[in-house]
Amino acid sequence: MSQYLPIVVLTVLAVVFGVLSLVASKVLAPKRPNTAKDAPYECGIVPSRESPERFPVSFYIVAMLFIMFDIEIIFAYPYAVAHEVLGAFGFWEMVAFSAVFFVAFVYVVARGALAWGPIKKASPVADVSASPVGGAGIKVVGLDGRSAPIEYQAGAA
Repeated sequence: MSQYLPIVVLTVLAVVFGVLSLVASKVLAPKRPNTAKDAPYECGIVPSRESPERFPVSFYIVAMLFIMFDIEIIFAYPYAVAHEVLGAFGFWEMVAFSAVFFVAFVYVVARGALAWGPIKKASPVADVSASPVGGAGIKVVGLDGRSAPIEYQAGAA
């Protein structure tokens, strides 16, 4: 038990220091509120109005996906280093671990986590030639506000 004593003492000291710091700042700090202190800070620019809309939930879900795959890499790296020692059990553990993450990723993508932008309403396509998809199944991008796609002729110079 004596081997854990330094860890327990350090933990107690850290908690006591944190609590004392919070109490001291509440008791000793000057209380002079004003509108500048109450305003949200946005890179030194005083906001003229409230934000028009909240961040979409997809933003946070993508952040969680990033963290999720970081965790997977953190656990996959030691397996890659010691896979010979772990043998078949380690292999099947990593397969199960990766499958759980893959299923979670497929679920989140199916729920529309990566679908950014406004929701477009389905409309019937009247003219197939005006479609932004080229004849070879290649989508032409960057035509917003432009008249028609430029047709490139093969062999024309």
